[in-house]
Amino acid sequence: MSVDLIGFLGVVLVAYVVPGPDFLVVVRSAAEHPSKGRAAAVGAQAGLCVHMVAAAIGLSVIAARSPVVYDAIKLLGAAYLISLGVRAVLAARRAARQRHESSAASCAALTETRSAGARWRSGFAQGFFTNVLNPKAALFFLSILPQFVHGGGSATQQIFFLGILDVLIGIVYWFVLVAVAARLRTLLARPKFRRRWELTTGWLFIGIGIGIGVGVAAAA
Repeated sequence: MSVDLIGFLGVVLVAYVVPGPDFLVVVRSAAEHPSKGRAAAVGAQAGLCVHMVAAAIGLSVIAARSPVVYDAIKLLGAAYLISLGVRAVLAARRAARQRHESSAASCAALTETRSAGARWRSGFAQGFFTNVLNPKAALFFLSILPQFVHGGGSATQQIFFLGILDVLIGIVYWFVLVAVAARLRTLLARPKFRRRWELTTGWLFIGIGIGIGVGVAAAA
């Protein structure tokens, strides 16, 4: 098996460093609780595994060649991002109404009272669906990854090898990001800052979702 590892690693690192929906989900989850951030990171990489398997068995090719299927995936992803954004904005408005009764300590305590299992399930689901409904992740495996696959071996094996390497790199990157974001929890626990953070991330999610939807409509 012969693959261009140096070139592939460079592309993967750039792809992770550039902020996208996964980045927002992981950081926002980590700001709530480190365990939720790690769950979101694992969920995002699990979604990446779905794209990897799809590319290896050719499903991504079918989706890319069928405008209806591809547009449906994009619209589902846009709707999910908008729903996350709306929830964040509504949470910020609720926090504003309750701010006279809240304090940084009480906000932190409220976060801690949520069960570990509930945090993990919520974080994992958000990370997973954000990634698996992101057509750009599918296109990465469909168009970018094959550029680093060479003859002389099984293309499927090479795709799996590079895909698994991508997933492992992502886990390390996201966990480091979670550790950094978790350091900011004390700051984010302040009601005013928390509200601004929720509003900012919420409108970013909504903006990305609307942008995807407009792009689909314009191309139709």
